[in-house]
Amino acid sequence: MIEAAGAAPEAWRRTSPLSFVVGGIMSLRKAGLPALAALVGTGAWKHGLLVIVPTLAAILAFSGFFSWLGWRHFRYRLGDSDIRVERGLFNRTARSVPYERIQDVSLEQALVPRLFGMVQVKFETGAGGKDELKIQYVTEAEGAALRESVRAHKSGEAEAARPEEAAPTQAEGRTLFAMDLKRLATFGLFEFSLVVFAVLGGAVQQFDFLLPFDFWNPEGWLRLLAGPGHWLEGLGFAAQAIGAAIALALLAVVGLLTGLGRTVLRDYGFRLEETPKGLRRRRGLLTRTDVVMPIHRVQALKLTTGILRRRFGWHGLSVVSLAQDAKAGNHVIVPFAQMDEIEPVVEVTGFDLPPGGTDWHRPSARHRFDRAMLRVVPLSLAALAVPTVNSLVGLPLAMPLLVSAALAALAVFFAVREHFLWRHDRHALDPRHIFAQHGWLAPRLDIASRVKLQSVEIAQGPLGRRRGYANLHFGVAGGSLEMRGIPLADARAIRRAVLGSIAGVDFSQLAG
Repeated sequence: MIEAAGAAPEAWRRTSPLSFVVGGIMSLRKAGLPALAALVGTGAWKHGLLVIVPTLAAILAFSGFFSWLGWRHFRYRLGDSDIRVERGLFNRTARSVPYERIQDVSLEQALVPRLFGMVQVKFETGAGGKDELKIQYVTEAEGAALRESVRAHKSGEAEAARPEEAAPTQAEGRTLFAMDLKRLATFGLFEFSLVVFAVLGGAVQQFDFLLPFDFWNPEGWLRLLAGPGHWLEGLGFAAQAIGAAIALALLAVVGLLTGLGRTVLRDYGFRLEETPKGLRRRRGLLTRTDVVMPIHRVQALKLTTGILRRRFGWHGLSVVSLAQDAKAGNHVIVPFAQMDEIEPVVEVTGFDLPPGGTDWHRPSARHRFDRAMLRVVPLSLAALAVPTVNSLVGLPLAMPLLVSAALAALAVFFAVREHFLWRHDRHALDPRHIFAQHGWLAPRLDIASRVKLQSVEIAQGPLGRRRGYANLHFGVAGGSLEMRGIPLADARAIRRAVLGSIAGVDFSQLAG
C-alpha cells in the first residue's frame, strides 16, 4: 500500500508484483501479428502444432521475461515536494515532477488489468502525450490512495493522505448524469462511422500477400465479381442498380453498427458525479477510465450537437480544463442528453447558459462577403473559361457544359454557406462570461469565464486590416476559443473588458 505522504526520500516503492504479468499479457498484442505474419509468410504453419506451439511458448516466455525486467527496474517514491520515478536496465532514466506541476491524476483500466484488479495511474502535467507521467500497474486501492496522496500534497494537507486514513476507493458523490443501455443505444445510432473500413484497409495492407489477387487493383475486383461466364454483365442495368442499392444499404448498416459498437465500448456505464474533489466521470466497457476534474480548473464549456441530433433535441457538453494538455481534447461530461438534463450540470460547474434576453452580435458582414468572394470569383471564372478551353480541345459539347454547371453550383453553394454562417455565428458578453456560437447545420456554443482566460489576442490578415475586421483568440488550456470576423472596434472593446475582468481578480485568493 501507499505509505505516508511525508515518507522519507529513501522510501522507494515498486508496483504490484502482478503488474509484470499484466504487462506481459498486454505486450503479446504487439508480438502477435508479427509472429502470425512470420508463420504464414514462411509457410511454417503448414507443419501444424509442432511449430506453432513452440513459437507461441517462446513469444510468451520472452514477453514475460522482458516485462519482469521492466517491473524489477521500475520504482517510484513520494517526496516532500515531488514524485520521482526511475526506470530502465541499461539506459537508466530518472524523472522528478513537482506536485504543483501535476494538474490532475486519473485512473485507467484496460480489459486485462481489470481482470487482475490493476489500474494505471496517469499524472497530467501539461507536457502532453507520451511525456505524461504514468505508473502501471498497481492495485485499485493503491491507485486511489496514491491519487489522494498527490492531491493532499498539492493542497498542503499531506498528513491527510496516510493510507490507514484514506478510503480504498473514491467516495461516491451525487449523480449528475448517467446513461442506461437504452440511452447508449440511441446515442450509438447517431454516431455513424465507417472506421471499420479503415481498419480492414490497414489489415489488408499488412497481409495482402495472402490474397489471390491485388487488393488495390480495380480490374481484379471486376474479374472477381464477374466470375465464370461474366454473370454480372448479363444481369442488365436494372439488376445492377438494385445491387448497387443493396450495397449502399449494407454500407449504411455497417456504419450504424460500427458507430453503435464504438459508442458502447467508449461510454458503457457512463456516470458523472459531483464530489468534494470535483466532477468525477467513469465510463468504458473494455477500458474503464476514472477521471476527477476539479471544478475550479474549468475554464470554458462547449455545448455541441449534430446535423441530425439537433432535430431531436440531443446535445453534448464538454469542459475545457486547466487539468488537460493540448493533445487530450476536451473532457466530455455529458455526451448525449436533452437540455433539461444539461442545465443542472452547467449550474454545478459555476457557469450560466445565455439567458433569453442576451444581447447577441453578429460578425462583420464584410468578413463573410470577403470569404465568399475568395471562393466564388475563382470558381465563376473557371466556369466561364471551360467553354473557351473546350473550343480549343474539341471535346463533346455535353462535357464542358456539365463541368461549367458543376463549378457554378459550387460557387452558389459557397455563397449561400457564407450567408447562413453570417446569420448564425454570433457572440455576446455578460459580466461573468463570454458566449460564442459557431456553425449553421451543427452549431456549437462556447461559454468561457472571463477571469479564467489566459490571454486575448487580436489577429488581422491583409483583407481584415483594409476592411476593418479582426479575429479574437482567447487563451484556454487544451482547447480553442475564438470570435471570427468581428468589427475591429468591437474586438478592442471585448479585449479591454476581458483584461479588465482579469486584472480585477486577486488570483492568490482563488482555489487551486
